[in-house]
Amino acid sequence: MLLFFISSGLFLGWALGANDAANVFGTAVGTRMIRFRYAAVISGLFVIFGAVVQGSGTTETLTNLGNVNALAGSFTVALATALTVFFMTRYAIPVSTSQAIIGGIVGWNFYTGVQTNYDSLIRIVLTWVASPILGAIFAIILFLLLRNTINRVRIHILNLNAGIRIALILVGAFGAFSLGANNIANVMGVFVPAVDLDQVHLLGYSFSSEQQLFFLGGLAIAFGIFTYSKRIMERVGNQIFRLSAEAAIVVVLAHALVLFVFSSKSLQQAIVGLGLPAIPLVPVSSSQAIVGAVMGIGILKGARGLNFKVLGQIGLGWIITPVVTAIIAFFALFFVNNVFEQKVSQSEATESLSAKNLNIENPSQTKYIICPKK
Repeated sequence: MLLFFISSGLFLGWALGANDAANVFGTAVGTRMIRFRYAAVISGLFVIFGAVVQGSGTTETLTNLGNVNALAGSFTVALATALTVFFMTRYAIPVSTSQAIIGGIVGWNFYTGVQTNYDSLIRIVLTWVASPILGAIFAIILFLLLRNTINRVRIHILNLNAGIRIALILVGAFGAFSLGANNIANVMGVFVPAVDLDQVHLLGYSFSSEQQLFFLGGLAIAFGIFTYSKRIMERVGNQIFRLSAEAAIVVVLAHALVLFVFSSKSLQQAIVGLGLPAIPLVPVSSSQAIVGAVMGIGILKGARGLNFKVLGQIGLGWIITPVVTAIIAFFALFFVNNVFEQKVSQSEATESLSAKNLNIENPSQTKYIICPKK
């Protein structure tokens, strides 16, 4: 039964792999520097590694936003998110899985009557603005540094191409690790409060219930990369702005840095140790970070080659994603709660929508009094 309920999370992981994970090697594949299959293998391995090793950093933020504490509720929220991401992917729009899962959790809050933590929501929404801007800034700085280094150090064209190819592989691996660390919470975060698995001991290391969920989610992401990510890779790599191989390195690295900054507990602790404000550990949009980085390169080159039509389509997808997911989640929860009679929240005070409308405290415990005939 547990496998059935987490199947929606696995479906969501597959959808994320098909969409967001493609951003890691999209520019490298789009510039024909790395073959798709080779990129998919590297992405899959390092996504799983990042998810298991560093995936817990952003889960707490999602739990604070809405503690989806019943397995049927987690299943429904993840399914609504996965459906939204899947249909956006069908139209080759780099939709944000982070925005989709936030919409699903808010939909759960509305249905169950749980108060949304607006402090957490505001922090998350601010990252939707900050991540593409930060991606653009990182890309501009890194591109200037790389171009200056290449100009100073004269390298033969063959050696330069080989070096660029190796660099693309290294930054792609780092990008995949950061993606797994930051975005696995979008896939399995809603299951963490509702699922408690026994620890697994393997090779002298203990895997917690959370890490086991993250490993399964990482496998699903890797499968999505292999089976359905090529179209998004080509769109991100070529259709927004034509990138050189050097720019492709910069874009992937800038994207990886954005994800790493918002998922690393060690970096957060180091910054706090310096007396600076803590960086929030928030699941940020991989799509926004990569598109922001591509835009940064385009702006640096005069913005003449930017495809504003494609950017407009992508921006529209970012706006409608959380709204659509919240609506789908709300009605799906109603269906699961009332038709299949599954508990979508552990709160005893939670009532089904139909029971609220009838002013019945608990429809399953309603008593009927039979009055004798006079």
